[in-house]
Amino acid sequence: MDKNKIAVVDYNDYTSGDKTKRQVFIKEFGDSFSNMGFAIVRNHGVTKELKEKLFEVSKAFFALPTEVKLKYEDLALAGQRGYISKLRESAKGKSVPDIKEFYHIGQTVTDEDPIKDEYPDNIWPKEIENFETVCQEVYKTFENTGRNLLKATALYLGLEEDYFTPKIHNGNSVLRLLHYYPVKDLSEIPEGAVRAAAHGDINLITLLMGGSAEGLEAQTLDGDWIPVSPNDDEIVINIGDMLARLTNDRFRSTQHRVISPKAESWLTPRFSTPFFLHPRSDMDLTCLDSCVNEQNPKKYTDTTAGEFLTERLIELGLKK
Repeated sequence: MDKNKIAVVDYNDYTSGDKTKRQVFIKEFGDSFSNMGFAIVRNHGVTKELKEKLFEVSKAFFALPTEVKLKYEDLALAGQRGYISKLRESAKGKSVPDIKEFYHIGQTVTDEDPIKDEYPDNIWPKEIENFETVCQEVYKTFENTGRNLLKATALYLGLEEDYFTPKIHNGNSVLRLLHYYPVKDLSEIPEGAVRAAAHGDINLITLLMGGSAEGLEAQTLDGDWIPVSPNDDEIVINIGDMLARLTNDRFRSTQHRVISPKAESWLTPRFSTPFFLHPRSDMDLTCLDSCVNEQNPKKYTDTTAGEFLTERLIELGLKK
């Protein structure tokens, strides 16, 4: 397999019950995570109709006047729920903010799990019909798909298939409606700013549905930047820093970015929807023993998912 190539796999091969297809899926999926930190998945569970509804409510929200959108921004929540306005987030280690705005929907705990006390309530804009219904359906669909993809990941690592399942039950996952807004006057862009500067994600895995315009790139093992261009019916999966820590970098948390390939690209809005699959805050991120050896000594200090998330939110400028 080309180590600089992102594998395209069929989710149905894992769930179909065919042992051969299942094993091929696990191998190709895991190898792609090891080499590129990315994979592209088709037949992921979000129907074309649901995707269209999602982008419809997303576009409707971001089209609202700024003063209306700001009603749904609560700075005390450190960007964990509701609207996060323009120029608020910077990539780790960057002083220049990204050219984007976004909206966060988090976990809704429906059982008696005391972890509910850790999460703020979701914030739902009243101006957009079906916003809550559509976003909740997408959240639950991605959560289920992510759970199964982590089962495949566990098997690839030689773990029990359900290793991750209790660790992500009622986890702190976040669905982000993302708008890279158009900029007509390029002089308004801070020097050195891009739509999303090179960064790694915080979580276990990210499930990304559709950019409405080109621009997503991932960095190869050789340090080159390559475009990530799924078809309309496919989603992009990438490793987050938490899973990289757990596997002692056997899986790569690959640097990725969103650029404007041409000057005129700034004139085109770009919408996408990442689902950041997080574990519960008490998940131990200590490197797995099976991923530590003489050739690959332990690289990370022990921490929990909650501690690591807090550290990263501070680095991103979302939490003091």
